[in-house]
Amino acid sequence: MRRTTSPVYARSKIWLDLNGRVALSEWRIQLLEAVGEAGSLAAAAGRLGVPYRTAWYKLREIEDRLGMRLLEGHSGGSDGGHTTLTPEAHDIIRRFHRVSNGVAELVQDRFQAEFPEFTC
Repeated sequence: MRRTTSPVYARSKIWLDLNGRVALSEWRIQLLEAVGEAGSLAAAAGRLGVPYRTAWYKLREIEDRLGMRLLEGHSGGSDGGHTTLTPEAHDIIRRFHRVSNGVAELVQDRFQAEFPEFTC
């Protein structure tokens, strides 16, 4: 087999499937994180380049499938309202990243064991 001098990385995708339907995925976690950073669903949708309606629908799916609220809306004075993540949302984001990072390490280790000619 041919050796390469460029680093080669194995990739994997992780998602949580409940009853045959996606509840969490990398993109859905990114959406939650964007809401937390931007303070609004509309701004988060804009950051991710998706219509507001799509972002709203996906967040409702996550909440329905997990059976918990992940967003808290706050109406507000002169600056208008904002949206924050619930403590449960922060916990889910942390745990999803731990799983995803752990699986990525396992996949890379396994790839290196099976294809040493592609690793540097």
